Amino acid sequence: MASFSTKDGARIVLSLVDAIHANKEYLSEIDGAIGDGDHGINMNKGFTLFKERLVVDEATMGSALKELGKVLLTEIGGSMGPIYGTFFLDMAGSLKGKDVVDATVFSEMLRAALTGVQDMGSATVGDKTLLDTLIPATEAFERELAAGGSFGDCLSAMESAAKSGWESTRDLEAKVGRSSRLGKRSIGVLDAGATSCWLILKALADGMRPLVT
Repeated sequence: MASFSTKDGARIVLSLVDAIHANKEYLSEIDGAIGDGDHGINMNKGFTLFKERLVVDEATMGSALKELGKVLLTEIGGSMGPIYGTFFLDMAGSLKGKDVVDATVFSEMLRAALTGVQDMGSATVGDKTLLDTLIPATEAFERELAAGGSFGDCLSAMESAAKSGWESTRDLEAKVGRSSRLGKRSIGVLDAGATSCWLILKALADGMRPLVT
């Protein structure tokens, strides 16, 4: 089965910084429509701090994910810091003791991140949150893996489902968080958390695909 070393994985985590930086204004613009308008600012701050601190030649995928999670959890404002901090810390935890990442290992990483985020609240698919991206993405990866798909096939399934889930939030009414106070006025706007989750999952897929296909 195709796989890559966790030592090579640190650079994949680092590539997330570019994805967030390139879309910081877009994320804040979306957030400003039904939220505080600071999602892109806060995410870019956290990912930039992570880049400044990471010694990539000494890091593994697990240690890079752990450092990113710690920064997001403790050093950025807004509601998404704890959520993404947990996301990446739980991903890192699932890598403990592993030297390589194959499709099964990455499936476990996705499931750990999803479980950690779900344990923080009651949101689910349809509530206009990042879970509208993360849940279908995780389930699509798992289905493709169970069907015997290659690592590359699983990544493509994840990416496609993540994009569809993200795009679906435009037509949803926010049910949790500050934007829920807008009720039906939240319909017609993409969710900022779902958007950043899509960007993160796409960047992870783009970073891993050359190593496993």
